[in-house]
Amino acid sequence: MIATALDNLNLPPSSKLLGWRLLDARPNDGWIRIGFDGKRDFCNPAGFVQGGILSAMLDDTMGPAVFAMTEGRLYTATITMTVNFLAPARPGSITGEAKVTQLGKTVAFVEGRLMAEDGTVLATASTSARLVETAKAIAPARSQPAAFPA
Repeated sequence: MIATALDNLNLPPSSKLLGWRLLDARPNDGWIRIGFDGKRDFCNPAGFVQGGILSAMLDDTMGPAVFAMTEGRLYTATITMTVNFLAPARPGSITGEAKVTQLGKTVAFVEGRLMAEDGTVLATASTSARLVETAKAIAPARSQPAAFPA
């Protein structure tokens, strides 16, 4: 796998909770693949990973796609995100993929999807995200460590 701007950032607690790990990236294409852990602790009473958790995984896939594409110069703040739940997500490994479809001066548009280990598409999403210079979004004076965008 090639080096990306994500290699130099600390994971925020929410991403650690989700088991976030970079699996593959093509920054020049605005494409990324992220692995997540669909933990039993994330399940609803029916035994499937809860939709809000899946939405967080999608958000944690689409934001980093922009960050990697811009070589870490631009951080995203989600404006809107539409999620379509296509199949129940059982506990286990979940893979997210995202592709930047348009990178403007102030807004990016990104599409993403989550898949189960067997390739079943669990959910898809599209987002519009405000672009902020990383230096302004992650101020050095903050007490928190630098974290990637969502």
